[in-house]
Amino acid sequence: MTTPRNAHNSHGVEPVALARPRGIDQIVAGVSTSDGDGVKLTRVLHQTLQQRLDPYLMLDAFGSDNPGDYIGGFPSHPHRGFETVTYMISGRMRHRDSAGHEGLLSNGGVQWMTAGRGLIHSELPEQEEGLMEGFQLWLNLPAKDKLRDPWYRDIQSEEIPEFTTPANVHVRVIAGESHGVQGAVQREHTEPLYLDITMPPGTEFSQRLPHTHNALLYVFRESLYIGNSEIPTKRMAIFANDPGSDGVVLHAPASNHSPARALLIAGKPLHEPIAQYGPFVMNTREQVLEAVQDFQSGKLG
Repeated sequence: MTTPRNAHNSHGVEPVALARPRGIDQIVAGVSTSDGDGVKLTRVLHQTLQQRLDPYLMLDAFGSDNPGDYIGGFPSHPHRGFETVTYMISGRMRHRDSAGHEGLLSNGGVQWMTAGRGLIHSELPEQEEGLMEGFQLWLNLPAKDKLRDPWYRDIQSEEIPEFTTPANVHVRVIAGESHGVQGAVQREHTEPLYLDITMPPGTEFSQRLPHTHNALLYVFRESLYIGNSEIPTKRMAIFANDPGSDGVVLHAPASNHSPARALLIAGKPLHEPIAQYGPFVMNTREQVLEAVQDFQSGKLG
């Protein structure tokens, strides 16, 4: 089957019928915090959940129309050993890094950065008013790739494959594959799935997933149901790894006043040790100390 890179209709998407959808392990409320130069955000996936949601290390949600909450941005800071995925729902953010990359992330766009052996970058707002809303996800790298060359890609909104199901559920496929539509990014070892799903009231959506992949759902508009469990807005559901399960099924209650919207994120766990100190994520304490020393001696750029 050939699917256009951006499919905006309900024809040609492959139907998904699941025999054993997954249940929920737990529902998590994020923690309010700030990062960078005082940017207010909600840390949804934090350090205590890293092993449970391997290969993901962090998920931050930010959203405000008060410039004081975001205007300071994220001045120059280092990274080593993982990938950052920044998804901008609304607003404009300028990226610059020590590898010479620069780009503007704006409404609906994604910045996918592989820090690898390390770089220094900044993310600064290019707006002084209005709504800024989005997410930053940290995806771990396997041990063999932690010191690889840095890599960076700006994915504009129109480059993200999309489709609409016959039930009028709209899906943006940032990474992985859904209903026969290949996402903008693929990764061999972690096999990330990253979907932005918009569901009108009373609709259902199914997605195939190996039961061994860790998976989460973050609802940021209205609410959704997984089985008989309601996932309220601004909550994360961690899916159970039910043996023999073949995917997940989401329901948007008919009582919602507007379409629900959520991120469905999943990946193949690396099952490797995680040693983190701030923006450095390695496999051992010694490797983290080396990263700090390399940063202090200017080896990260």
